[in-house]
Amino acid sequence: MLAKVPGGAVLGIDGYIVYVEVDVSPGLPSFEIVGLPDTAIREARERVRAALRNSGYEFPLRRITVNLAPAMIRKEGAGFDLPIAIGILSAIGEVDNGKAAECVFTGELSLDGHVRGTPGVLSIALGAEKQGFKDMIVAETNVGEAALVEELGIYGAGALREVVWHLNGVKRIERAKKTARNLSSVNADGVDFKDVAGQEHAKRVLEIAAAGSHNALLVGPPGSGKTMLARRFHTILPPLSWDEALEVTRVYSASGMLPRGSSIICKRPFRSPHHTISPAGLIGGGRLPKPGEISFAHRGVLFLDELPEFDGHVLEALRQPMEDGFVTVARAGGIAVFPTRFIFLGAMNPCLCFKRVSTEGISSCTCSPQSVRRYLNRLSGPLLDRIDLHVEVGQVEVHELYEAKDRETSEDIQRRVMKARESQIARFSGTRITCNAEMGSRDIETYCEPAKDARTLLYSAVSKLGLSVRSYTRTLKVARTIADLEGSQRIHVHHVTEAIGYRMPAFGA
Repeated sequence: MLAKVPGGAVLGIDGYIVYVEVDVSPGLPSFEIVGLPDTAIREARERVRAALRNSGYEFPLRRITVNLAPAMIRKEGAGFDLPIAIGILSAIGEVDNGKAAECVFTGELSLDGHVRGTPGVLSIALGAEKQGFKDMIVAETNVGEAALVEELGIYGAGALREVVWHLNGVKRIERAKKTARNLSSVNADGVDFKDVAGQEHAKRVLEIAAAGSHNALLVGPPGSGKTMLARRFHTILPPLSWDEALEVTRVYSASGMLPRGSSIICKRPFRSPHHTISPAGLIGGGRLPKPGEISFAHRGVLFLDELPEFDGHVLEALRQPMEDGFVTVARAGGIAVFPTRFIFLGAMNPCLCFKRVSTEGISSCTCSPQSVRRYLNRLSGPLLDRIDLHVEVGQVEVHELYEAKDRETSEDIQRRVMKARESQIARFSGTRITCNAEMGSRDIETYCEPAKDARTLLYSAVSKLGLSVRSYTRTLKVARTIADLEGSQRIHVHHVTEAIGYRMPAFGA
C-alpha cells in the first residue's frame, strides 16, 4: 500500500515541504530511502525500526521504499524520522491515511519512540503556512518556535504513540498557544556606555551610526578604548521589531543555534569573529549552504577587531553583502540566499608599532612610511568606501578616568537614537526601508534634499576631495541622520559639514 505524508526541510533559511512517499509491498524484507538523502536520513532506517517496535507497533517484514520528493534536492537532518514512521504506519493501516496527509510532521525519533527537536522548525512552519497547510506536529521542545507562525495549528508531541493516538482520534494532543509577542528590552549584558571615560567624539560617531544604521571604523592605539566602545554599541541600538525578530530567529533556527529554551531572538545580535575566520565561515558555505557570521549578525552588529589582520579575501567578500543586504551562496547541494542587513563596526591600530599618535597628540611612530603604507593597504579602497564613518580614537588622559562620574548611560543615548529612528519610520512609511542607511539612489533624491548652501558645500567637497559617487550618497545619508538626531526636517550646512568630516579617513600614510 502507498502512503504520502508531508514533512519539511530547509534550504539556506527557507523552509519547504517534502512529501515522504512510503510504499510497503510484498517481497524480500528491505528498507530503502531514496530522494538524495544524507547519512543522517539513511540512518533513520534503524531509528524508525526500533522506535516502532518499542512503541508497541509491528514493523512490517516487507519491501519498504521511501521517496523524499522533490527528489532532485539534497536533504539532510534527522527531522524526517517522524514522517517516515507515520508513513509506514499509514501504509500498513495503523494510522488514518487521510488525516496524516493533511498535517506536516517534523522530528527526530529516539530508539524508545520519543520525539526529539530538530533545527529549522520555524522556517518549515512558515513554508507549511505558505503551502496552505493548517496543522503541524513537532517535538515538544520545538513548540514555542513553531507557534510563532500565526495561521498554523501547532501540536507538540512527546512520543510517537501520542502522534498515532492524535491522528486516529483516540487522544487528541492539545493545540499549542501562540507565542506571546514580548520582546524584552532589558540589557542583560551589564555593559554600559557610562563605563567609558572620555572619547566623547567616538561616542558621537557611534550614536550617529546607531541612529541611521551606518557602518563605522574606529582607529587608534591599543588601550584607547576601541573594543570597549564597540562592545557597548548594541546597548544603544533600538529594540528589534517583531518582523525583525522573526527574520533573525529564522537564521539561528535553520543553523541549530537558537539558544536552549528560547523560541525567539529578542536582542539584536552582536557577532565578533576572530581574524582567522575563513571566507565560508564569514559569508556562509558548506555542501548544503549554511549561514555565515554576516547572516548571524543580521539586524545587529558585525564587529571585526584588528581589521587589517583579517585575510584580504575575507574582507573583500564583505563588499557585496554590505551593499546589497543579502548574499547568494551557490554550492553543489543547492543555492541559498541569506539576509545580511547588519551594521559593520571595525577597529584597527594606526600602524604596526601602534604609536602613530601619542597621548600628547604628537606622532612617535617608529615605522617607515613604506611599512605604514603596506599595513594600511591591507584594506582596499572599495571596502573603505563602504564605511560611512571614520573616527580616530585617541588615548585617554589619566585624570579623565576619575572625572565626570555622571557620564551618559546607554539608556540616555538610546533614547535619542530611538527618537531619530521614529522620524525615519514615519518618513519611510509604506516602503520596505527601515532606516537611512537602506535608502537607494531614488530614495535619496526623494528624502535627502539638502538646503541650497548645503548642496553647494557637498559638491565642493566631492570635487576637492575626489570622493566617489558612493561616497557622495553615503555622506548625504549620514547628513540626513545627523539632521534626524537634531530633529530637523531639512539638511543644513552644519549637518553636511559634520558628515564630510567623518568621510575623511582617520589615518594616512
